Amino acid sequence: MVSLHHRLRRWESALLIGLACAMLWASALGAEQDALADKVVRLHVVANSDSEADQTLKLQVRDAILADAASELAGLSREEALEQLTQDLPRLGEIAAQTVGEQGYDYPVTVSLKEERFPTKRYDDFALPAGEYMALRVQIGSGEGHNWWCVVFPPLCMGSVEEAAELDDRDRALITGETEGYVVKFRAMELWEEFKARFA
Repeated sequence: MVSLHHRLRRWESALLIGLACAMLWASALGAEQDALADKVVRLHVVANSDSEADQTLKLQVRDAILADAASELAGLSREEALEQLTQDLPRLGEIAAQTVGEQGYDYPVTVSLKEERFPTKRYDDFALPAGEYMALRVQIGSGEGHNWWCVVFPPLCMGSVEEAAELDDRDRALITGETEGYVVKFRAMELWEEFKARFA
């Protein structure tokens, strides 16, 4: 008969092996996310509040920013896009403020370019893993409403992922689901990061 002590040792060994495999898997996924983050710039629009009017205004500001960025960033590399966005911050702020004013509001608008942490996010035809991304952040008023996230460079929110020349086949496979179970993998990576943060 196998002793209780022996059973526990086998169980502990299996747990350690499983944990090691999870660490390796999470590390590989993290490397893929890092590589992807180096190729994109997210767009993060934060509404004044969760009222229906403020949420509608958020989308109007989003549309104005995306329409302008599509023409300004066309044909640029990511590094060039970041330089262009940095130069354009005052003008983008004016565009956002003008959109807010045209809708009859006097909310202040702040526009910045900064590293932000994003959760896993699924869109109509692609998903992006959780992680740190450079983001064009647009805050309307007090910024207490729900966010709107997408990608301003390359313009994935306005065009096909397949048309994004900045992404290679591996990137496309990762975010469009050709990598089987990609959303589940992204969520597993997100949970792993939360686990590490809790015990750090």
